[in-house]
Amino acid sequence: MQLELDHFFILTDQPEQAGDRLVDFGLQESFRRDHKGQGTSNRCFVFANGMLELLYLRDAMEANQGPAKSMHLVERLARPDASPFGVVLTRTCEMAIPMPFQGWSYQPDYFPVPNAFHVGANSAILAEPLCVYVPFMSQVKRYKKVKRDKGEAPLGTISKVTMAVANEAFSDTLKDLSSVDRLAFVKAEEHLVELTLGNEEGDEWQDFRPHLPLIIRC
Repeated sequence: MQLELDHFFILTDQPEQAGDRLVDFGLQESFRRDHKGQGTSNRCFVFANGMLELLYLRDAMEANQGPAKSMHLVERLARPDASPFGVVLTRTCEMAIPMPFQGWSYQPDYFPVPNAFHVGANSAILAEPLCVYVPFMSQVKRYKKVKRDKGEAPLGTISKVTMAVANEAFSDTLKDLSSVDRLAFVKAEEHLVELTLGNEEGDEWQDFRPHLPLIIRC
């Protein structure tokens, strides 16, 4: 499959506490942005080959009534059994490719027409992560290297993102993404994402619960 993980997001109702914990851990916050018409804002943490986005509600009514209403962002944040995760995918080649999974077109207010996301058909399955493909982006030129106070890597590079899905059976959308580079879905009893940075054999780890359903290994 000619796809790769551009970034993933976690819906949270504690953006300040959760984001500050990531900063304290040593991640570099790169930017914040409001999403007009979507009712959300974010805090973003950029790596050499991807990004972690904390997504939070700015206006619940806008999220429920705007063009992103079928993503069920308000419900996903409110329901403990819903997945708070999403993956955003781009292609690994310059040429356009067919839509990689069944879904629907989401034209955000903050993108000029006809630049629209392709959202997976599983968006109504709240137990599964949202799956988003960006068809109007060519092969991504990766971000600059990220440095910490004590040097570069291992926090500069995403090795793998493993999302635990509390669902008995995976939808066709998740099955279609089984071969995406640096991304894996596993069945579990609770929603959790494990982000592995640098060398996959690293033995350091940090659990960010209860502020975020996130474990970082490096």
